[in-house]
Amino acid sequence: MNVQSMNNDQLDAIAIRRDRYGPGMPFETLDELARDTVITPKPWIMKGIIARGETSAWVAPPGGLKSALMAELAICTAWGDDWHGFKHKSIWNVVYFALERADLVRRRLRAHVGEWSKANGGRLPEDMPSITVVPGTLDLMDPASVNKVLQTIKNSEYVMGHVTGLVIFDTFAKLIAAGGGDEDKAKDQGRVFTNIQRIKDALGKIGAAPHVALVGHTGKDVERGARGSNALYGDVDMLVTIAGDDVKTATVVKANDMAEGPVFSFKSRLFEFGTDDDGDPITVNIVEPAEQSSQVATKAKDRLTANERTMFGILHDAGAIGLSTEDWNEKARALDIGTKRKATLHDIKQALKGKGMIRQLGERWTVNHD
Repeated sequence: MNVQSMNNDQLDAIAIRRDRYGPGMPFETLDELARDTVITPKPWIMKGIIARGETSAWVAPPGGLKSALMAELAICTAWGDDWHGFKHKSIWNVVYFALERADLVRRRLRAHVGEWSKANGGRLPEDMPSITVVPGTLDLMDPASVNKVLQTIKNSEYVMGHVTGLVIFDTFAKLIAAGGGDEDKAKDQGRVFTNIQRIKDALGKIGAAPHVALVGHTGKDVERGARGSNALYGDVDMLVTIAGDDVKTATVVKANDMAEGPVFSFKSRLFEFGTDDDGDPITVNIVEPAEQSSQVATKAKDRLTANERTMFGILHDAGAIGLSTEDWNEKARALDIGTKRKATLHDIKQALKGKGMIRQLGERWTVNHD
């Protein structure tokens, strides 16, 4: 019998049966799951990459612009802007725990507001992005810190007037070190992740569980990924490594329900606040999308059909951020491709992908310039 069609007496009988041997943990049966006709869409913040209730880790060597990238994510989340081609879904409060170099975090956020100000006659925005910077140390190995974090987030929401959708801890190592732990030890990492889950669970019960983004370091061998215990790979929903010289590429190396591989590329750009007493510029580096190379794999291009060349050209013209499946299809149909047979668009994408000319991450496509 479908649970939804049961009366109160029947539901009470089921509850009694479930506690036959005492009050254990709540559970769901496969029968209940299979009969549930409601499919809940994933609660995206940035569609295709950042979802509420999940945890991600963004790791890079020193100077890898990981913190600069998170500052940009904070601004886009709080301001309701798309982020490197990923569509924003709604505006959220952001709480940024700047556990090291808090002044640099402040300056980067101020620089993004300064960019807007310069483009709008020097005035400040009336609706300032809802972002709170929390400096200092935090021992997240200690369960007592959970309540401190929750109170901080709720205080931020009260002041800013928005529900928190994104919490950034910069850096993950500081959460462990503050408690005398060792990031090489899986048990120490495990204690931190347990408390992160407690934070998300508590916020989820009273509103919306936020996305938690962790900023981390790579080890001495960058190719081996995140520094410390490999437990990190199992504890996060998505792990992104950042590598490159002048142009950095963010690459998903682990994800629960999305494709692995390069996501987007970006580079550093200096923002100038003014000059100091000596007349030297006061600057901070922020990030911006990297320009795509115009080079294409010639041999593969020579083997393309007319429609494949057109579809590839549409994607190439979109630049570094690429296109979503929906947008790419729409642009193709405007040129009368795929109007008679829907599968044509799918077939062309798969052909280009099979020739190594494009990349796919979830619902987003970009040109492959490797």
